[in-house]
Amino acid sequence: VQLQASGGGAVQPGGSLRLSCLVSGKSFWSDGVAWYRQVPGHERELVAAVRRGGGAVQAIFVRGRFAISRDGGGDEMYLQMNQLQPGDTAVYYCNFYPSNEPWGPGTQVTVSS
Repeated sequence: VQLQASGGGAVQPGGSLRLSCLVSGKSFWSDGVAWYRQVPGHERELVAAVRRGGGAVQAIFVRGRFAISRDGGGDEMYLQMNQLQPGDTAVYYCNFYPSNEPWGPGTQVTVSS
């Protein structure tokens, strides 16, 4: 299984970004999916997830600002991020949930004025 996140960039506080994740070797509909993030010097943390049965999981700091979706074909998923704040600055990774596959490269999100 290979994962590739993309779509990061620089945005001002209050802005939005949509991250994408491509998968090969497994369908995003076969299991739960999630986005994680990591800041240098800190452990990778869960941002949001959708369980295999469809239930949503969100970190407290998300406060309803982010949403995960998957395309019909199962090889791409997204993280829509709204009302971004400087504290959201991190490298974002996609993976399956709760059991992770090998991590792919993340995508940098920088929120700054």
